Amino acid sequence: MMKANDPRPASNSNQPMHLGVCYYPEHWPEDRWVADAAAMAAMGLSRVRIGEFAWSRIEPEPGRYDWGWLDRAVETLSDAGLGIIMGTPTATPPKWLVDAMPDMIGRDRQGRLRTFGSRRHYCFSHEGYAREAERISAAVAERYGAHPAIVMWQTDNEYGCHDTVLSYSEAARDGFRRWLAAKYGSAAALNAAWGNVFWSMEVRDFGEVELPHLTTTEANPAHWLDFRRYSSDAVIAWNRRMMAAIRAHAATTDITHNVMGFVTEFDHHALGADLDLTTWDSYPLGFLEQFPFFSEEEKRAYARQGHPDIAAFHHDLYRGCSAGRWGVMEQQPGPVNWARYNPAPLPGMVRLWTLEAFAHGAELVSYFRWRQAPFAQEQMHAGLHRPDGSEAPGANEVRAAAADLAAIGDGGNAPKSVALIFDYEGEWVTATQPHGAGLSALRTAFDWYRAARALGLDIDVVGPDASLDGYGLILIPCLPIVSEALVTRLEGTACPIVIGPRSGSKTADFAIPEALPPGTLGRLFPARVLHVESLRPGLAHAGDGWAVTGWIETVETGAEAEHICADGRVAVWRQGRMRYCSALPDAVLADRVIASAAIEGGMHPVAMPEGMRVRRRGGRSFVVNYAPEVQAVPAGIGGEALVGARMMPAAGVSVFG
Repeated sequence: MMKANDPRPASNSNQPMHLGVCYYPEHWPEDRWVADAAAMAAMGLSRVRIGEFAWSRIEPEPGRYDWGWLDRAVETLSDAGLGIIMGTPTATPPKWLVDAMPDMIGRDRQGRLRTFGSRRHYCFSHEGYAREAERISAAVAERYGAHPAIVMWQTDNEYGCHDTVLSYSEAARDGFRRWLAAKYGSAAALNAAWGNVFWSMEVRDFGEVELPHLTTTEANPAHWLDFRRYSSDAVIAWNRRMMAAIRAHAATTDITHNVMGFVTEFDHHALGADLDLTTWDSYPLGFLEQFPFFSEEEKRAYARQGHPDIAAFHHDLYRGCSAGRWGVMEQQPGPVNWARYNPAPLPGMVRLWTLEAFAHGAELVSYFRWRQAPFAQEQMHAGLHRPDGSEAPGANEVRAAAADLAAIGDGGNAPKSVALIFDYEGEWVTATQPHGAGLSALRTAFDWYRAARALGLDIDVVGPDASLDGYGLILIPCLPIVSEALVTRLEGTACPIVIGPRSGSKTADFAIPEALPPGTLGRLFPARVLHVESLRPGLAHAGDGWAVTGWIETVETGAEAEHICADGRVAVWRQGRMRYCSALPDAVLADRVIASAAIEGGMHPVAMPEGMRVRRRGGRSFVVNYAPEVQAVPAGIGGEALVGARMMPAAGVSVFG
């Protein structure tokens, strides 16, 4: 999000979107580099990311740098007219450093020490490793910070991947204790905030605080929440140090980091507030297979396309993280290697994913990777070329996307329609106490997002500190901790607002509000949640063509009961422009509630065919068809077809203006 005093310029929506690729010159003989670089440029690529895993080649022994090969790689790529995104190699510290500093490695939740032999083998809390990471980042930046071909820097790689944010090492324990001392000042204040009188959990000083794992049964939820806050802060502080090391030698070049999909262990809004732009790694097929948000039927139906809202949700989320500037650093070009099952994308999907990112305002789409590696852990991960150098299917789709982008031209501005508020801290609350298997703030946000998008609405996923000016509808799917500042901003809006269950259910100290939920939201929607239950699948309250399950609350309020179950339980209450869902709506009810609120907000919902979605930008409508069959674009989406047609094939893209 862009803060009021943020010195960074907002995104230039009329700038072209660059296509790029991830390249590892250290993996290939030098006599291939010139041909590879020329082929990249001929394909329509203008950006290439290098260096993010190359520490052992840059510094093969402590203090001895070998810059020659990287100098030649930079010059080769530069000579081909490619802008270089230089990664700092801190995600893969070499063996000699691990041997010299063995406690730099994190421990998992079971307390087991992780070992050398893959990547991300460090703990964010370890001061010794942080200094070494600053040193190597500064060395790379000093070498290349003034090089005109370096157009962007990437810090590290994929914070949070492989469950590496929450570390249970001694360094993390000691850092957590210092963080608590700074926050609370005294053990008495901590005991009061956490409610440590419960089960005799009181401590006499901060040195008695342990990490909240390996307890006989669940640890104190307030303890968990603060540990998650600390761990997130550790990532943000660590990244700031790496950025400072780069900035000392590259004062004006953009700095990014490539975050992941459905990873919530640290606050991406806080990270994005520091970065010039947020980038993310988009693997729609792998995410569909790995995450429990999707039914087996959906996994079969979209196995080769990815669910139609996976990529878009993250596009809209990360666009809100750094003043509207964002991109895709790694785009899936073929089968991946890391999911339970790894099918190939349906022909046309690489092009679709690319143009869809443009429709959502991306500055960059970079494909992972140029050539499939014939060795090590990722040899089953496809690239734009096979290991022998021959082209894989994704290559022609990249050419097609480049031609489409040239024909489309500048992007233009996106409309401000729906704001969906998602807070990482809220996800930490529901991850700690879900009160029902499979229930979470993230899952609820995603379900509401796809309900709104199936209505043809344009959505911004924003943090709780974002400006809400100019929106026609505000959705708050599940926000357990609600600040007074947010309530004040909501009071200052005039549009419809829809609030979901468990919103306002906790204080900042993870306690039930004194006046009962929805806590501070009671200023907007006067009510008291008397109790909340969670219903197992099959134990539902049915309504008129819909049903509610999961969380369901008993609410005392003078508001109007808008949607009532057959047994009299109220699923949705309404008072003026406010709606409060006292139960998790299914897809049918979510459609009805959001559509009604959108119409009241001056929008015109369009029921999209299954698997078809639309995003508007610059006065044009970009329609994508994730369905495996030909479908017609709804009549509610008008305009002349600039790309494609109204009858859309599977994996088709049409642009109307």
